[in-house]
Amino acid sequence: MKASGPGGQHVNKTASAVQLRYDVAASALAPAIKQRLVRLAGSRMTQDGVLILHVEDHRSQERNRAEARARLIRLIRQASRKPKPRIKSRPSLSSIKRQKDAKAKKGQTKALRKKPGMD
Repeated sequence: MKASGPGGQHVNKTASAVQLRYDVAASALAPAIKQRLVRLAGSRMTQDGVLILHVEDHRSQERNRAEARARLIRLIRQASRKPKPRIKSRPSLSSIKRQKDAKAKKGQTKALRKKPGMD
């Protein structure tokens, strides 16, 4: 597969780009890890459940192959980590007061924009 981008004649005559295909649906990964991997992959995942990694960073095909494998391993490791559950927190009293003050000030500014009434 030919790479794109700068590199002149070298890029035009060598097939150094690499496309790694990994069938997530048929893999032996746990279902939870598969789900997270699909979410992490985003647009790199086909509808058939195949993850496609396209690498053309280096001049040599061998280095691109190694980079593609490293990216796949990094993605799988990231998917295998369980996300930390979010701890619910309340806004601090000072932040609530600050929000209310800002809201009151904005309301006052808008009230001053009105035309004076016939009082």
